[in-house]
Amino acid sequence: MSEKTGVKASKLYKKRSTVDMAWRQLRRNKGALIGLALLFIIIVGALAAPLIYDYNTDVIGMNVRERMQWPSAKHLCGTDELGRDIFARIVYGARYSLAVGVVAVIIALIVGVLLGSAAGYIGGTFENVVMRICDIFSSIPSVLMAIAVVSALGKSTLNLMIAVGIASTAPFVRVARAAVLVVRGEEYVEAARAIGQPDWKIVLIHIIPNCVSQIIVQATLRVGSAIISAAQLSFLGLGVPAPAPEWGSMLSAGRLYIRDYSYMTLFPGIAIMITVLCLNLLGDGLRDALDPKLKR
Repeated sequence: MSEKTGVKASKLYKKRSTVDMAWRQLRRNKGALIGLALLFIIIVGALAAPLIYDYNTDVIGMNVRERMQWPSAKHLCGTDELGRDIFARIVYGARYSLAVGVVAVIIALIVGVLLGSAAGYIGGTFENVVMRICDIFSSIPSVLMAIAVVSALGKSTLNLMIAVGIASTAPFVRVARAAVLVVRGEEYVEAARAIGQPDWKIVLIHIIPNCVSQIIVQATLRVGSAIISAAQLSFLGLGVPAPAPEWGSMLSAGRLYIRDYSYMTLFPGIAIMITVLCLNLLGDGLRDALDPKLKR
């Protein structure tokens, strides 16, 4: 075996060992495994929704003869004021809620990590400006910030993702900056500077990959918060346009009948609660598994 092949095999072994240790630690956390299993079921159900229900008939179609029916064997979660199957709308709604949450967090992650990493690495005036802007954003409630962005851009699914993403950027800036401050003085960063690598390459290749664990944990936890923010905006009529079956808009429609038909708000609320709980359990488990100080 050549020396080059041996180095590659050693790196691959270390990478696998790190992943194996994280997975072994994650398996010890029963709450994280339960969250991961339930989240997997929710994602599979959302992806398989077209195979189970007809979107035009069960989800957005009207069947006045079956309106306002309580949960039964035919309609597991009952029907709404237009005769639409609530369980079918919840299953399809998972597509909207998960998509908005994931895309919004990706937007916040990209912007926040780049700004936070640059601020932590460059320091000085640039760092002060970025962090003061971050403080301003943090002082504004995320929902109020998202409402302002949606009002400025207009009501659409894409604008909802952008609004929630902008409102979720500040935590990623702080996490990335803190992680960079820890590793920027390491020997491998100094060696990269010594051989003349540009700053952007040092940040992207040498610094950010060593901060991945903190970023992954923050991203997992923020997806749940993004889903709640999206549901809040849809509840206020600023989210996914009707008749799309988004969970927040279902809550908003059901509140008009909550006194006599409480199931119309109960089941969408349970869907939001379970999804966010799964993400929080998984995020806590990942934090414990990826934090070297907590490994045993």
